[in-house]
Amino acid sequence: MAMLRFDDEGAKRTDRLYASPDVVAQRNAVLSLLAPQPGERVLDVGSGPGYLLESIARAVGATGAVRGLDPSAAMNSLAADRVADLAWVTLDEGDAAALPYPDGSFDAAVSTQVYEYVPDVPAALAELRRVLRTGGRALILDTDADSLVWHTSDLDRNRRVLEAWDEHLAHPRLPRVLSALLRRAGFRVTEHHVHPIANPALTPDSFSATQMHIIAEFVSGRRGVTAAEAEAWLADLQALGEAGEYFYCLNRYLFTAVAE
Repeated sequence: MAMLRFDDEGAKRTDRLYASPDVVAQRNAVLSLLAPQPGERVLDVGSGPGYLLESIARAVGATGAVRGLDPSAAMNSLAADRVADLAWVTLDEGDAAALPYPDGSFDAAVSTQVYEYVPDVPAALAELRRVLRTGGRALILDTDADSLVWHTSDLDRNRRVLEAWDEHLAHPRLPRVLSALLRRAGFRVTEHHVHPIANPALTPDSFSATQMHIIAEFVSGRRGVTAAEAEAWLADLQALGEAGEYFYCLNRYLFTAVAE
C-alpha cells in the first residue's frame, strides 16, 4: 500500500473534497444514522478536516463530549480551526489500531473512509469495541473499489489507472467482509445501507472533479501507468464532460452496529 499524502497541501485538497455537495449529502446520511444525542460521548475515528466532528459536537451540545482522532497533524489543524468555538471537542493525533482512550469511554463512535486504509482491521475493530460501552453504537462507512462506474473512451487504460489507484488502500474491497469482522470484534450488526455518489455531469464542485486530479497524480509511475497515460486519462474525462457525455457513480457502504 502506498499512502496518500496528508501534509498541509494534501489536507487542504481533502478539505475541498469534503466540502463538495456530494460529501455534504453523505455526511447528512451518516449523521441521520448515527443520531448523536445531547449529552452523549462520541468518538470520530479518522476525523480529518473536522466537518463531521463539528456536526456531531453541535448535536451533543456542551453537556456532551466529542473526541476526534486522526494521524495527520495537518488534518487536525484544519479540524481545530473548525471546532474552535466548541470547548467540548478534543482532538488527538493517533492510530485507529491503538486508540488512546480507556475502556468504555464512549456512547457512540463513527468512522468514515478510514478502515479501508488500516492494515490490521480486526485489531482496529477490537479497539473500537473496547472504547465503547456495552450497548454503545458504531457507524462505519467504507467503499468497495469495484462499485465505481466511470464512463471513459478507453476501457483498458481506465482499468489500469483504477487498478493502480487501488494501491492507495490496504483493503479496496473491505465492505464485503466488514459485517463478519464486526461480529468477530464483539458487535451486533443492526443495519446496512448504500449511499451512492453520482455525478451524471462534470461540474467544478462535484466529488469526481477533484478526485480525478488526485487519482491522476497518484497513479503516475505505478503498475506501468506512465505520466503521459495518466494525463491522457484525465484529459479524456474532461473532454467527455465538455461534450455532455460524462458519468460517474461510486457506492459508499454504511454499517451500523451495537457493542455487545
